[in-house]
Amino acid sequence: MWKQILRKIPRKSQKQDRDSSRIPYGGSKIPSPGLGSSPANAAKRAATVIVVIEPLLAFKDVPSSEKMSLFISKLSLCCVVFDFTDPATNIQEKELKQATLLELLDFVSENPPKFSEPAILASFKMCSINLFRVFPPSYRSSHTSFGENDTDDEPIFDPSWPHLQLVYDFLLKFLASGSLEAKVAKKYIDCLFISRIIELFDSGNPRERDCLKEILHRIYGKFMVHRPFIRKCVSNVFYRFVFETEKHKGVAELLEIFGSVITGFALPLKEEHKIFLLRALIPLHKPKSLAVYFNQLSFCVIQYIEKEPELASSVITGLLKYWPITNTQKEMMFLGELQEILEVINMPEFQKVMVPLFCRIRHCMNSYHFQVAERALFLWNNDQILNLIAPNRHVIFPVLFPALVLNTQSHWNQHVLNVTLNVRKTLEEMDYILASSCITSYNEEQLQADEQVEKRRKTWEHLEKVADLQPVSENTAVLVT
Repeated sequence: MWKQILRKIPRKSQKQDRDSSRIPYGGSKIPSPGLGSSPANAAKRAATVIVVIEPLLAFKDVPSSEKMSLFISKLSLCCVVFDFTDPATNIQEKELKQATLLELLDFVSENPPKFSEPAILASFKMCSINLFRVFPPSYRSSHTSFGENDTDDEPIFDPSWPHLQLVYDFLLKFLASGSLEAKVAKKYIDCLFISRIIELFDSGNPRERDCLKEILHRIYGKFMVHRPFIRKCVSNVFYRFVFETEKHKGVAELLEIFGSVITGFALPLKEEHKIFLLRALIPLHKPKSLAVYFNQLSFCVIQYIEKEPELASSVITGLLKYWPITNTQKEMMFLGELQEILEVINMPEFQKVMVPLFCRIRHCMNSYHFQVAERALFLWNNDQILNLIAPNRHVIFPVLFPALVLNTQSHWNQHVLNVTLNVRKTLEEMDYILASSCITSYNEEQLQADEQVEKRRKTWEHLEKVADLQPVSENTAVLVT
C-alpha cells in the first residue's frame, strides 16, 4: 500500500533522467499547484518550480538546498487519507504516515529556512485534507460528543485522534514559526480556511478543542487582516447557539480566546466591539448550559467594563433582562458576576440602574432557596458595594428594608435569618434614623394591607349572607363559595 502512496507523487521523467546530474537525488521539476495556464502566469510558474525527491529520505540525509523540496514531498505523502475506524487495515501505511508527520513536526520546530510559497501551499493543503475532508465536524460530533448538558462523563475519543493531533501540532508549529511570512501565508489562510477551523470547535473531543483554540488564537495574532472576519464568524456561532440550537461544545474555548483579545482592544472602544458585547456576549447568559462557560464569559464582560466603565449600566440592564427566575444555580452565578461588576462600576453608571438592580436583589434576599438568599445577603460584606450604597441610601433603603424585615419575620432558614440580622445592623449603623423611618413605613404599609384584607373578607361575608336570603329560582341554582 505504501508503494501505491509513493506512486501518487510525481516522478522524474526520462528527460529528467538525462539531467539527473543537475537535479540531485533523482528529483523532478514540477510547477507549483494552483497556478493557471494562461501566458500571464508563465513567469510566475517559472519562479515557483520545485524539486520532488524521495519522501522516505531523512532530512539529515540531504543538503540544506534540498530540504525544502523534501519537505514538500513528505507533505504530499501525508495527503493520503486512511480509515481509522478499522484498526486492522493499512497498518504499515498508517505507521509510515505517522512517522512522516513526526518528521515534519520536528522540521518546522527546529528553525528551518524561510518557507517558500510552494511549501506554504503544500502545508495548508495537507492540513486541509486531513482536518476538513477526512473527518468533517458532523462525523466527529456524532462519534465523540457528550450527552446533552453532561460534562462530567468521560468523553469518547475517536480512533483517529492520535493521527489528527500530529496534524494539529504541525499546523500550530507552522503558524508560530518565524520562517513563515505572514504576507505570503495570508493568501492560503483565507476566509474559507478560517471558517472551517471555527466549525471544528463543535467537536466533542476537549483535546481537539484545545488545539483549535491555540491555532485560532495564533491566526488572530499573526494575520491582522482576518481579525474582523474572525470576530464576525464567532459572533455568528454565538447567535446560532443562543437563539436557535443552544447546542455547541466549543463556546468556552471561543470565549477564552476572546478574553485575551479584549484585553488588547485600543481605547476608546470601536462601535463594533461594543455591539459584540451587547448582542453576542450578554445574550450568552440566557442558555441553560451557562455553567459550562460561565467563568470565561464573566471574564470577558469584566474586561469590557474595565476598558470602558460607561458600559457597566448596559451590562447590568442586560443581566436583569436575562435574570433566571426558577433556575437557582444560574441565579447564584448571576449574583457572583453582579458582585464583580459592582466592584469596578463608577458612581454615575451605578445611579442609572440602582433602583431596578436592588429590586431584583430584594427578591433574591427573600428567596426560599437558602443559598440564593445567602448569596444576595453576602453582597453587604463588600466594602465597595457599601460605598456605593451610602451616598444613595435615601433611594436604596426603602427598597431593601421591607425584604430585611420580611426575612426576620418569616424565613425558614436559621442561617439566613442570622445573616439578615447582621445586614440590618450594618445598614442601621450607616443611617439609623433613615433605617427606622423605612421600618416604620413598612409596618404602616403592612397594617394598611392587613386592613384591606380584613375589609375584603367582611365584604365577601356580607355578600354570602345576602345571597343566602335570596330564594332559589325554579331552574337555577346559585353556588356561593
